[in-house]
Amino acid sequence: MRDIPDDAGATMRDAPPLTGRQRKTLRGRAHRLQPVVLVGRDGVTDAVLRAVGEALTTHELVKVRLHEPEDKRSAAESLAEGTGAALCGLVGHTVILYRPHPERPKITV
Repeated sequence: MRDIPDDAGATMRDAPPLTGRQRKTLRGRAHRLQPVVLVGRDGVTDAVLRAVGEALTTHELVKVRLHEPEDKRSAAESLAEGTGAALCGLVGHTVILYRPHPERPKITV
């Protein structure tokens, strides 16, 4: 895994490799969750990536809602790549991302 420095000086890791079964399990766990970050008309910006990164550090598994994306697949991949998270799913305009906590993971897959 490669360390990626963020604006706060902390480091994020590359997305954890997940099997299809693990992604399916995480999508099931995310079903009851509400989106914690809403991406506006400007798309995936640095501020959005910081907000999603903070949410992932806190919750590990998050939903992000895209508002009228031009290309929702590329927006989802940009979110995953920019935060070092694994893209678990894209349902409608909602992206499901997973990144385990670097020191104390709560969700095991």
